[in-house]
Amino acid sequence: MMVNPDGYSRLEISRFLTPHPVTDHRNAPVNALGYLRVMFTVEDIDDTLIRLKKLGAHLVGEVVQYEDSYRLCYIRGPEGLLIGLAQELGK
Repeated sequence: MMVNPDGYSRLEISRFLTPHPVTDHRNAPVNALGYLRVMFTVEDIDDTLIRLKKLGAHLVGEVVQYEDSYRLCYIRGPEGLLIGLAQELGK
């Protein structure tokens, strides 16, 4: 269980041991049907990527910009967990 520093939000990450997966999800595309992911807002997406790569995460695709609002990307952690990162622009 992860808890935000302000204590208002929690995120539980779990893994099912049975039944065994039908396919290996760790290389599934980010828009795969039924694939669960979580997204976090970060202050500096480039710095965050550098720090997470040192811990074994890798970028899926590329960092993209949505209009003048956000820079967005997906990363996969060492266990294949898919995580979205979003940096709000113009703040």
